[in-house]
Amino acid sequence: MANVYIPSPEILRKYAQVLVNFALNSGKGIKKGEVVRVTAGESAKPLFVEIRNQVVRSGGHFIYNYQPDDIYREYYELASESQLKFFAAKYFQGIADQIDHSISIISEANKHELEGIDPKKIMLKSKSGKPFKDWLDIKENAGKFTWTLALYGTPAMAAEAKMPLDKYWDQIIKACFLDESDPISHWKKVFKENDRVRAKLNALKIDKLHILGDGVDLWVKIGPGRKWLGGSGRNIPSFEVFISPDWRGTTGRIEFNQPLYRYGNLIENIKLEFKHGLVIKSSSSKNYSVLREMIATKNADKIGEFSLTDKHLSRIDKFMAETLFDENISGPNGNTHIALGSAYQDSYDGDPAKVSKSRWQKLGFNDSVVHTDMISTTRRTVTAHLSDGSSRVIYKNGIFVI
Repeated sequence: MANVYIPSPEILRKYAQVLVNFALNSGKGIKKGEVVRVTAGESAKPLFVEIRNQVVRSGGHFIYNYQPDDIYREYYELASESQLKFFAAKYFQGIADQIDHSISIISEANKHELEGIDPKKIMLKSKSGKPFKDWLDIKENAGKFTWTLALYGTPAMAAEAKMPLDKYWDQIIKACFLDESDPISHWKKVFKENDRVRAKLNALKIDKLHILGDGVDLWVKIGPGRKWLGGSGRNIPSFEVFISPDWRGTTGRIEFNQPLYRYGNLIENIKLEFKHGLVIKSSSSKNYSVLREMIATKNADKIGEFSLTDKHLSRIDKFMAETLFDENISGPNGNTHIALGSAYQDSYDGDPAKVSKSRWQKLGFNDSVVHTDMISTTRRTVTAHLSDGSSRVIYKNGIFVI
């Protein structure tokens, strides 16, 4: 690590403060006595240590899931089907019961570690962990758990984005306002603007959206009992405003000009066609077998999220080869992304803790172990068709126009 660029102690300290004292607890930061679990790989050790220190400074309790780099390829090569299906239920139930918050740091030492591994094996392992996700969803719906994701740049990630590591970090620093004297204050301004946009969208009583432009002609039905989200602190950075629609009302086609990195594979030029809410046709120019296997996973052929980013808010202006940043990229046309798979239950406009599994299904909130964001930065216009029969353009040329 001696010859690898490491951000300054001041930058790392600000980064940790944003994550611990702002992102968690939905923009309020942790409270004294709360338990924070931090997941990170060894490449992210400098930030991992600073997050631990900030949790302790803030009066919280720290537990961790600290992982060596590059350990998964051999596991998938060796593991049997029964081993891939194994789920340490007692262990993960204990974690779910214990923690109040989690912070996960993305820091890949090898972007292509799993390239060539049978995607069926990867999806089988992913499915085995769904109970843990479900337990945390229940806890989050009850207002007793929050989480956030962040990025720690590595040489491999920078190389994939065709940037020197210090320039890659410049994007992270700008995007998270770590070059500001008070990043948290700046994040509060971003959230305030997103709150304004969300309030306008929620007041419109939208029945369905029509997304029309370069490589897209798509209809997305919103469905009853929905609210737009954004600015919850769940991702740092996050400039998007998004909603989990009724999956059954998605029809049309959409292409994605941004590459997708998934399960250690690069997937390029994705095209999807929907009918009655289901992906009926898909293609990509690279690693289609991985995309196909992901879509074949239960309920991963249905939409779980629709999102828009206003180009005025985001300072990300380069492709980062990481979904967390690429789904918030700016540029002349802003960005649009959808996610196949799991919906966000906090997009329900009532108390999600009181909604039964059958009720979620009736409302058209999708449920899957998969949540895969796919991004486009091409020009498009988004028109809202309202419940009273009228229509209104809400997004054009990368800007919300409401």
